[in-house]
Amino acid sequence: MTAIANRYEFALLFDVQNGNPNGDPDAGNMPRFDPETGHGLVTDVCLKRKIRNHVALAKEGAEGFNIYVQEKAVLNQTNEMAYKAFELKPEAKKLPKKAEDARNVTGWMCANFYDIRSFGAVMTTEINCGQVRGPVQLAFARSVEPIVSQEVSITRMAVTNVKDLEKERTMGRKHIVPYGLYVAQGFVSAPLAEKTGFSEEDLKLLWNALVNMFEHDRSAARGLMSTQKLIVFKHRDKLGNAPAHKLFNLIDIQRKEGSEGPARAFKDYAVTVGKAPEGVEIIEML
Repeated sequence: MTAIANRYEFALLFDVQNGNPNGDPDAGNMPRFDPETGHGLVTDVCLKRKIRNHVALAKEGAEGFNIYVQEKAVLNQTNEMAYKAFELKPEAKKLPKKAEDARNVTGWMCANFYDIRSFGAVMTTEINCGQVRGPVQLAFARSVEPIVSQEVSITRMAVTNVKDLEKERTMGRKHIVPYGLYVAQGFVSAPLAEKTGFSEEDLKLLWNALVNMFEHDRSAARGLMSTQKLIVFKHRDKLGNAPAHKLFNLIDIQRKEGSEGPARAFKDYAVTVGKAPEGVEIIEML
């Protein structure tokens, strides 16, 4: 498949209601936040996980759309598949000596795994398949306004052992954000897409995943999470026609007139996008 020929940036607006969008295991699983401003954070790793999960569901069994980084994956065993495809014998922690063989092994991994083709991967494990820099990158998502982390008490009605039947029910706690609107910024590089083979079909799948990835990622802990807007900046040229930060500055998010107090829904906000500079097309996916 032919690699994409245009550079892209995108802004993903998503929100959470009565849930924890990305707990911090070093802080008792509290929602991540910037301690200086109180704005909520969601890591790029968290968002990529959701994209991977959506692709795995949408393209289950489809050739070329396997997922490399997944639960209980044994990476050495996965890497070994590339060597077997070319009847090569792996040498511990080293790429094949012939440059062509090394390219073939790395190229096979890109061709068969969507997340390597998209995000890149460091595959320098015991069975070495090289290192790939992916064309799709995401920054941390940040909430538009400071968030409030609320701790809610819960009870456990069941017990594990018969001896505990007469004991008081176990108390527990969970952390939620009553409401938060987050913005994540992303980048798609055409020159890097040429190196991994990231195609127009892959790009279309990325947009689809960003719009729908929360729909099959439901849990009590996450509350109601939804993609509210996906704003894409398409450059005419593969190297781009405007700086990314100036394009992101075109997006203005303000409280709607009459919205007072803490925001509790996306309808409390008005989102406007300014005029694109020459050579850039603005596409609103949602």
